[in-house]
This record gives sequence, structure tokens and C-alpha cells, in this order.
Amino acid sequence: MDDRTYTADAEPGETATVAGWVHEIRDLGGIAFLILRDTSGRIQIKFEKEEMDEAMVETGMGLSRESVVSVTGEVKEEPRAPTDVEVVPDSLEVLSAADTELPLDPTEKVDAELSTRLDNRTLDLRREAGQAIFEIRSEVLRAAREAFRAADATEINTPKIVATGTEGGTELFPITYFGQEAFMNQSPQLFKQLVAGSNVERVFEIGPIFRAEEHNTPRHLNEATSIDFEGAFCDHHDAMDVCEQVVVAAYEAVAENCEEALEALELAEAFETPETPFPRLAYEEAIERINATGELDEQLVWGDDLPTEGEKALGDDVGGHYFITDWPAEIKPFYIMDHDDDETLSTGFDMMHPRMELVSGGQREHRREQLIEGFEAQGLDPEAFEYYTKMFKYGMPPHAGWGLGGERLVMTMLDLDNIREAVLFPRDRQRLSP
Repeated sequence: MDDRTYTADAEPGETATVAGWVHEIRDLGGIAFLILRDTSGRIQIKFEKEEMDEAMVETGMGLSRESVVSVTGEVKEEPRAPTDVEVVPDSLEVLSAADTELPLDPTEKVDAELSTRLDNRTLDLRREAGQAIFEIRSEVLRAAREAFRAADATEINTPKIVATGTEGGTELFPITYFGQEAFMNQSPQLFKQLVAGSNVERVFEIGPIFRAEEHNTPRHLNEATSIDFEGAFCDHHDAMDVCEQVVVAAYEAVAENCEEALEALELAEAFETPETPFPRLAYEEAIERINATGELDEQLVWGDDLPTEGEKALGDDVGGHYFITDWPAEIKPFYIMDHDDDETLSTGFDMMHPRMELVSGGQREHRREQLIEGFEAQGLDPEAFEYYTKMFKYGMPPHAGWGLGGERLVMTMLDLDNIREAVLFPRDRQRLSP
């Protein structure tokens, strides 16, 4: 429709063709109004029944909400209209009629359960708030890419069908690949290391990951978007610096470019960019501070992973984004390098929002012998990862990186109750369709 005018661009005095969805119809007797909605906003269509073609008026008044129509007419100034202008139609074409009974109300006058919204995502995204989340998500990913490029990183795409799991374990989705067993990739970890070991040096990827974990909570998914970085000649401190830059860039871009979306979510006044630098707490200090809050039934001891209640207690104590560093080597993956002066401590780090973990990363073990020992220590067969380990024979530089949960970043940024709100078509233990 080359001659179409978006509702936000309709100017008084011109003849325009606007097209969109029937948002609402108000019949006042001799006069009636149809509110038409498109991606740019809404506009009022005015029907003066005695002065207009009877068939056109009858068609307009007989429309069900969410039907798709095209209207051509003169745009007039009208201060009483929702957007100060209205269209007086010369013609109206029904492009697609909607059922009279809708599974949810896009006007948001009637709330719908999240499961109903996800079952009817197309309708759900006609809500201002629903659309706003994905406008912001798009801006987050755009800003992340720009921040990576500013950090001299090259965008890559790694395989999502693999012969072995990145981290082993049971959190794998097996598939049949031309008669062979294969898996959906848990992470681009091993592949991005291999590329960082080439002359490319700094790389990033934004793409899907798959984890067959049993968690069924408001913050877990089985298919998620991972925002990954890997840099040669970087240590864990360098990697944390890049991580901080990317997260802050995402917040700054949303604050600058998504004002209307933030208003639709009622967040415009409360939205704040995180203060930098993010505090960096050693694991030992983190568990001491959690224990000091008195929020846990049992005190944490060295080697414990942080429970959800512990993360929340520490987040409330810190009050903003922060890193936890120097994790015990025994609870970090085989590819995380230990400190040279203390092998009980790893260079692994997590970046936390007060509500939850967002990032896991660290410096990688680039020395082949130590890497093989790490495989064996975690009960993994190095030969199953020969495509990976053999490259460490040919000169692998020191390198470090991290993975950031894209949906968790959006969820915490917008204070969403459930991570599924930040995914168009989420995949979890119960949901495989739509």
C-alpha cells in the first residue's frame, strides 16, 4: 500500500489513506466514531450518518474490534479527538474481518493471564505494553552490537547443532542428525574460544542457546538468547570491563531512544542507568555478607553455590549491579582458569542484578595440559572434545569472555515478573507451541 499514511503522520488539510486495526467503535446516534490503530498510534474516523453513504456507514458500524480496514478521507483538525485530528471518510475497505469473540482484550480494559497472552501472542502484541517490551528488546540488542564494535569485537555465528555438549552433564537436548546422535548447543563457549584463538582475536555473538534443565521458574527458559563475548589477550578484569560497558550502553540507549515505550510500561520516570563502576566482590566476601543479613535458614560455607534467597539478600545489600569474583575453582567449569598463586581460586566471575545472575564468565585455560586435566577432573572424556583441544596445540593465546542472558537483561531492566514476557514465543517444559 504505497499510498498509505501512518496515523501519526496524518496532517489536517490533506486527503490520506490510513490502514490498521479497529480499536474501538463509539456510536452516539447521529454521529459515530471508529478509532483506528496502527504501529504509530491511533486516529479517529468520524461518521456523520445523515451525510454519508449509507452502505459505508453500515459497514463501518458493523465492524468487530481488531478487524483490519483501510480508510481514505480528508484529515481535519479536531481538538476533542484523541490525537487532535480526525479522518472524515470517503471510502472504507474491510481488509480482514475479526471474530466477534476475542481471546484477550488488546485495549487492556480487561486483564488476561500470561498463559492466555502467550497462546495468542499476535493479539497480545497489539497491546501497547506488549509491543513496548519488544521495541526495547530490539534497542538493547542494537546497542549491545554497537558497544561490541566499539570494543573492536567482530560478530560471529557458531553452530547450534553439535556432537558434544559444551559442559557435559544432562542438560542437553539430543537430536538425530543423519543417523548420528547430536545435541542442541548449550552455549557458543568452545567455538567462540576457537575463533578468539585465531587472528580475529575479539568476537561476539548474539544467538539462541538450548538447555534441557528441569527448572520451571519465572526466570528460566529452555531456549534463550545469549549475548557472548570472547577476547584474546584479555584477562578476567578486561572481560568484566567489556561486560560493564555493554550493559550500561544498553541502558543508555533505551533511556535515549525508547521514551514512548517506557511510558507505555509506566517506567519513564523511574528508569535509571546503572552507576559505574560496578562493585567487584570476592566470593568469600559475598557469602560473608549474605550470612550477615540473617535471611538464610542455614549459613553458607566455602564451596556453596548461592541460593536464590542468598542472591536476593546480597542484591538488596549492594543495591545495584555488581560482580562476584574469585569463585572456588571446584565449582566452576573445566575451561575456567585458576589463579596462578592459588589454585583453589578461579578467575571465574558472575555479574549480578539485585534480582538475579545475568552473566557468567572468566579467563579461560589456554594451556593444553592444564585444560586436559580440567576435563578429567570433571569426569569428561577429552577425546570427545578433540576438535576443541587439538587447536590448543597450535598456539592458543590467553583469553577471557562471558555470556549474558538477553532475556534476563530485559526482564531486570523492565522489572518484569516473568522472563517469558521478554520472549516472543517462549520455550519451557510445558510450552512447545505456538
